[in-house]
Amino acid sequence: MIAIFKNARRALHALVAPLLALALAMPAQAEVAFKSITSPGGIEAWMVEDYTVPIVTIGFAFEGGAAQDPTDKVGLATLMSSLFDEGAGDLDSDAFQIKLDEAGLEMGFSANFDYFAGFARMLADQKDDATDLLALAVNEPRFDQTAIDRMRDQILAGLAARKQDPGYAAGRLWNETLFGNHPYARPIEGTEASLPTITADDLRQFHKDIFARKTLKVGIVGALDEEAAGKMIDAIFSKLPAEPKLAEIPPAPLSFGQEVAVDYPLPQTSINLAYPGVVETDPDYFPAFIMTEMLAGGSLLSELNVEVREKRGLSYGVSGGLVNLSEAQALTIGTSTRPDQANEAIEVMRTTLAKMAADGPDPAALERTKRYLVGAYPINQLRSSVAIATTMVSQQIEGLPLDYVVERQQSIEAVTAEQVQAVAKRIFEAEPSVLIVGPGAKEEDAAK
Repeated sequence: MIAIFKNARRALHALVAPLLALALAMPAQAEVAFKSITSPGGIEAWMVEDYTVPIVTIGFAFEGGAAQDPTDKVGLATLMSSLFDEGAGDLDSDAFQIKLDEAGLEMGFSANFDYFAGFARMLADQKDDATDLLALAVNEPRFDQTAIDRMRDQILAGLAARKQDPGYAAGRLWNETLFGNHPYARPIEGTEASLPTITADDLRQFHKDIFARKTLKVGIVGALDEEAAGKMIDAIFSKLPAEPKLAEIPPAPLSFGQEVAVDYPLPQTSINLAYPGVVETDPDYFPAFIMTEMLAGGSLLSELNVEVREKRGLSYGVSGGLVNLSEAQALTIGTSTRPDQANEAIEVMRTTLAKMAADGPDPAALERTKRYLVGAYPINQLRSSVAIATTMVSQQIEGLPLDYVVERQQSIEAVTAEQVQAVAKRIFEAEPSVLIVGPGAKEEDAAK
């Protein structure tokens, strides 16, 4: 996801930094419980009422992200995400920034392939002024040409810098390999060719098409009750159109079984494997989730890290995860190694995955992973007001229940070694797509 959060200005930090630091440092609390509310205007939302610190945070998302970018306007959603604090209503960029500071409002917007998201954080005793300003940004962004040019130049400068990043080049090739001509293959941030073609009218139309109440998801947390939360939600969103105008995005026909090698002057060879994934509504999702963590999670004790890094010194690390987009699912695993060690690294990775399918997980490692996943969730997802608001929005997007935190723990604890082995057989019996990018990479290397 490309995120552009620019609004923590010096004056804002001087005003609210101590409180924000406290909010971010607050420990996750087991008693956090989401509840569903409906605003007077009929907008459904989730909320957590919490007076621990006098802060209100709101997260929200609209269906329709960068996959909605026209083919010749790639980067439209990302450029738009950078412009919501660059003037709204009758306030130009400078006037809007002054108002942000006066209202003690921090806000940010971002786009991924499927959704356009935002968040705002404010002091509770200034929430009325902050809400008015946020509503202005959401409903009446100006998209002034000077602001467009400035933000476009920043994105183009970032693209120029990324040309020197070998990982970025490998990632671009990886998406193109997996997704072909699907919108998911395109770079979210745009290209040097597409960004200059985007006009203010394009941005205004995109905003009008995407920002609509029907697909809106809202999470609000902080020092306010249900009545105040409902009024705040209506003040921000009730004037938006009821229905969006979204292009239909077809399912992504992921191309498994491909072997692609690209001779590219990288310092190391980048290796990526992709297998079929598992949707979150699939009964096999939690066994697959746990298996993926065991094999290629963040810990250096994951099985691929042990085999590839610790035992053989072939890499500094192996990482992987389940990719769940609206129209595509995959299990991806990646690493980097010396060019002369690429074949050995691939062989070790594939042997380790085959062993999981043939023998199942080590029982002690399975229990250790389950405990970690249960304990890490509140730390990662409920550690701050922004994290809580974002989690509530994400759960709504994914169609998960209010009590998912409890349900998730129960589902993880119930997973057996037999279930993990079964899903490993299901996934790893497929031939993966393999992408090798590095100096001297050859097609026959990827096919081994």
